[in-house]
Amino acid sequence: MSLLTIILSILLPPLAVALKKGLGVDFLINLLLTALGWLPGVIHAFYVNSK
Repeated sequence: MSLLTIILSILLPPLAVALKKGLGVDFLINLLLTALGWLPGVIHAFYVNSK
């Protein structure tokens, strides 16, 4: 994972997921998790970007 990906995962989790996986199911899940609370979105972004 690059430094840019780490920073984006913290600041804008849906953008970090979109850059890695595109605008698919993972992006929609992350968008929903981020809307429910910032921390779940960040955790999911790190999980998706670490695969």
